Amino acid sequence: MKLSPINRRRFLRALLYGVPILAAANALWLEPSWIKIRRVRLAVGKVAHRLVHFTDLHHKGDRDFLAAAVARINALSPEFVCFTGDLIEDSEHLEETLELLGGIKSPLYGVPGNHDYWSHADFDRIAAAFSATGGKWLLDESVLAAGGRVNIAGATCSKAPQLSLVESAKNIVLIHYPEWVEKLGAYRFDVALAGHSHGGQVRLPFYGPLIVPFGVGRYDLGLFRTPSGPLYVGAGLGWFYLNVRFNCRPEITVIEI
Repeated sequence: MKLSPINRRRFLRALLYGVPILAAANALWLEPSWIKIRRVRLAVGKVAHRLVHFTDLHHKGDRDFLAAAVARINALSPEFVCFTGDLIEDSEHLEETLELLGGIKSPLYGVPGNHDYWSHADFDRIAAAFSATGGKWLLDESVLAAGGRVNIAGATCSKAPQLSLVESAKNIVLIHYPEWVEKLGAYRFDVALAGHSHGGQVRLPFYGPLIVPFGVGRYDLGLFRTPSGPLYVGAGLGWFYLNVRFNCRPEITVIEI
């Protein structure tokens, strides 16, 4: 059936007005709570270790959302879990954040982000909560995991990294600011994990993120090849400034090395 000129104009007008409305509805009400499970395989041949990475919770009291994220992590049954900073924005939410993260059934390893410092979060409480899972809160230090077969280094991004590599193990480094991968110098890791960027939260097709914070550089989202090894930058689970996401869903990432 051929559209008349009047009907064609009405159709184009509806399209013109309808697409932005649908995009706005998606960005405001759908994507912010629609967790994506991304899978990244770095292993050549047989997978030696399978871990989960998440970052940038910025927990503000949405208990149901964080509980759902923990359930999704547990459903993936990772060997261990890595977190790359920004648990909270306000210290009043720390207790609930740690309570819910305590439900993770795999060892949890993590480093602080800038908002953990700015909120004056109690790092001793965080360290105790991470240790209770069998993991560790890493402040410019390294620890052996997975029965000694994985070395996890954590950098606070507050000073030049002094990290340890173990030749007989897989080596992972956790950093908050993606751009800090360029400060790792001669260190070479099987994978570096970072956050901070939130993927920009709003990503336009064929353009990328509208804006990213300091410390991101060109490493806004996804997998990058660097002289220090592959770097994966997660989109984060929480939000900052505005609870808006477009073409950039909150993310939990399965990494295979």
